[in-house]
Amino acid sequence: MPFVKKLKSDAYFSRFQVKYRRRREGKTDYYARKRLVTQAKNKYNAPKYRLVVRFTNRDIIVQIVYARLQGDFVLTAAQSRELPRYGINHGLTNWSAAYATGLLCARRALTKLGLADKYEGVTEPDGTLKLTEVLDEEDAPRPFKCYLDVGLKRTSTGSRVFGAMKGASDGGIFIPHSEKRFPGYDPESKELDAEVLKKYIFGGHVAEYMESLEEEDDERFKKQFATYLADGVGSDDIEEIYTNAHAAIREDPTFKPTDKSKDWKSESVKHKAKRLTHAERQANIAAKIEKFKAGGNAGADDDEED
Repeated sequence: MPFVKKLKSDAYFSRFQVKYRRRREGKTDYYARKRLVTQAKNKYNAPKYRLVVRFTNRDIIVQIVYARLQGDFVLTAAQSRELPRYGINHGLTNWSAAYATGLLCARRALTKLGLADKYEGVTEPDGTLKLTEVLDEEDAPRPFKCYLDVGLKRTSTGSRVFGAMKGASDGGIFIPHSEKRFPGYDPESKELDAEVLKKYIFGGHVAEYMESLEEEDDERFKKQFATYLADGVGSDDIEEIYTNAHAAIREDPTFKPTDKSKDWKSESVKHKAKRLTHAERQANIAAKIEKFKAGGNAGADDDEED
C-alpha cells in the first residue's frame, strides 16, 4: 500500500471552527452583511438603514431595518398581501406588485418620521431614473437614506428586487443605485428604455401576456387567469388598477391590522384533546381489561358448546 499523507490531523480538528448557523443553513451572506451593517465611527452611533426585500411563494416582504449589538430592529415593514386593501387583488408576487409594496413601505416610513410632506418622491412615474435629492429650503431635513439588501437573491437584470427598490425610491427614500438592473436596460448601448420600465411599473407586461395567451391558447388563458376573469379584470383594466393603487397608497399608507373579532382561542380549545388525570387513565385501562376478559370468556363458552 502506498504512503498516504495525513492531511487532517487531530490538531486540525481540535482547532476546527464551524461557520455561523445561518451561514450553514444558507440563509445569510455574512460577507455582504458585514459591508451593509458596518457604520463609520464618526457617525456617532447613528443607525445604518437597509431596505430588506424578501420573496416567498405567495408574498413580498419589504422592511427598513437597522442593526444593533442586540440584533436587527425593524423601523417599518410592508407586505404585498396588504395590496388588496388598495385595489390590487391579483398577481401579488409579480414585478408591479413589488413596486407597489416598495412604495407602500417608503410612504409608511416617511409618514412615521414626519417627512412625508417634504419628500413626496415621484408621483407620476415615467420610467426614468430619478433619485431623491436634498431640498433647496433653508434648514430642510436631509432625505431618509438606506441601502438595498437583496439577501441571497441573484441580482440579474429585471429582477423583482429592483422593482421593490424602484418603488421605495419613487416613494421618497434616497437609495443609491443606477439604472443598469432595471428591465429595459440595454448593456450594449448602455441606455435604459424608459417605456419598458414604465410598462413594468403599471403591469403592462402582464396585460401583454394576457392578450397573447388569449389569442394563442384560449383554454390555458381561462385556466391561468381564472381569478382575473372571475372578478371581471381584463388586460385593458390592469394599468388603471395600478394607477389607482399608487394614488391610494400615497393617500393613506398607515398599517391597519386585520379584523380579529373571531375568538380563535375558543375555536382551538374546542378541537383540543382533553388531558386526562391519572385516575381517569387508570379507570380507562381497567375498563379495557374488563372488556378484554369479557370477550375472552365469551369465546371460551363458545368452544365448550362445540
